[in-house]
Amino acid sequence: MLMRARSSAIAPEIGSIALQNIQKRYGAFTAVDQVSLSVAPGEFISLLGPSGSGKTTTLMMIAGFEFPTSGEVLVDGRDITHLPPHRRELGVIFQNYALFPHMTVAENVAYPLRMRRVGKAELETRVRRVLDQVHLGNLASRYPHQMSGGQQQRVAIARALVFDPPVLLLDEPLGALDRKLREHLRNEIKTLHTEVAKTMIYVTHDQDEALAMSDRVAVMHEGQIRQVSAPQDIYRRPADLFVASFVGEVNLIPVKLSSGDILGPEGQSLLAAHCPTTDGDATLCVRPENLHLEVAARETSSGIKGHVTGSTFVGDATIFELRTESGLQLTSKILNVTQPKTIPAVGDACVAKWQPQDATVLTK
Repeated sequence: MLMRARSSAIAPEIGSIALQNIQKRYGAFTAVDQVSLSVAPGEFISLLGPSGSGKTTTLMMIAGFEFPTSGEVLVDGRDITHLPPHRRELGVIFQNYALFPHMTVAENVAYPLRMRRVGKAELETRVRRVLDQVHLGNLASRYPHQMSGGQQQRVAIARALVFDPPVLLLDEPLGALDRKLREHLRNEIKTLHTEVAKTMIYVTHDQDEALAMSDRVAVMHEGQIRQVSAPQDIYRRPADLFVASFVGEVNLIPVKLSSGDILGPEGQSLLAAHCPTTDGDATLCVRPENLHLEVAARETSSGIKGHVTGSTFVGDATIFELRTESGLQLTSKILNVTQPKTIPAVGDACVAKWQPQDATVLTK
């Protein structure tokens, strides 16, 4: 179980990070806007967001390749805001790996130790140990051009680990790889995190990576963190409409809140376990896999009526499109191994329903 941030009266453990109201401006443009974030020792946290959301700039301010316009960066309680990268002692892994083409694998991995003037015997021991850790011990004499993209990525990880930094910073390290290899290597990174017990901050625009690998996910947009939560909460309980729309597929249903009731597009009563108490316009969010279609349903007190306008077989599931009486387009995803006895067909009249605990109502 991960330990969370302690009070300031107690010395932090190795690998804690605190961002305190950091801001980065380029002229009139604000790339990162008053971001605060605490990362516990040994935690794996992802900065997730679209291009231009500020996630890489935030990582570069932790690494020291960018300096904040204002705010502070603390590692283990020590202010490193204005230190150059080489004095921060943090491991950094870039998307292009930045390996030296004229050096062997072992020489690439040994480079940070040579810069720190580590003795030959200890250097060779550390390099051998870390290469074994990333399953490259038998490839130590190869050059980067003789290796696959996945193997080069492991070399970059080994080089970042070899000097035993308290924190690893990973800037979209799987971005240049094909999808199948990315899925394989993300599992390897997750396993490696468990083995080395290092704090890891991982930048990605790939929501699947963030959800699969992280202890917590920080969703960024327009230079701000919109939500920081466990992956399950990010997906099931989004904090706002941006998070709901960016992370996974979602049905967004316009509703009105009135005296505790949730009124749908046709004025029908809808259900949601997570709902604000204020009256006014809002949006009900329900994931396609939680939206169920009842064919030729009887009169119902809840749900949204419509007609099936299309279905698409995608292997493990079938995607159904429903057009409601008000013209709203909804999507239902039904796993093929759990299909209901009555399977909807194009043109069928249906009622879209969901369990209250699977719906969230948002006002922003």
